[in-house]
Amino acid sequence: MPLYNAMVNASKNFEVIGKYFREITDKVDLGTSIEDALNEAVEFIPSNDFRKILWQMINSIRTGSDISKSLYSAMEQITKDQVNEVNKYGKKLNPLAMFYMIIAVILPTLGVTMLIILSSFIQFELSLTILIALACFLGFVQFMFISVVKLSRPPIEF
Repeated sequence: MPLYNAMVNASKNFEVIGKYFREITDKVDLGTSIEDALNEAVEFIPSNDFRKILWQMINSIRTGSDISKSLYSAMEQITKDQVNEVNKYGKKLNPLAMFYMIIAVILPTLGVTMLIILSSFIQFELSLTILIALACFLGFVQFMFISVVKLSRPPIEF
């Protein structure tokens, strides 16, 4: 299948990446060479992985080599990088889950229980404002843990 037909097919079948291929094919339809259209697209595409693929396409066009082999090797490398990122995330997530269980679940549960029990022994009055402030603080701690987990997630798109 010619490269141009493959890009037209990709622009029709893939939602996110299709708009970039559509722009490239539109420029080619208007008379720009495929190489120039790909060079222009490389400057504006936000994804580094997609940029690598376009560079492989440009290099294959320039050298006249088989584009399928270079794209296959580029995709293998991108896949390996993504698998490594997911593995690193998994290793990082285990300690985060442990700290979450200790700090955001076990300590507040035992702490509030102990606070209520001790307040009855030492005649300390727990008012509603103290309990609400404690609940707000615990909610903030929960939110911070969720934010840390979300920010540490690798940017992988499937």
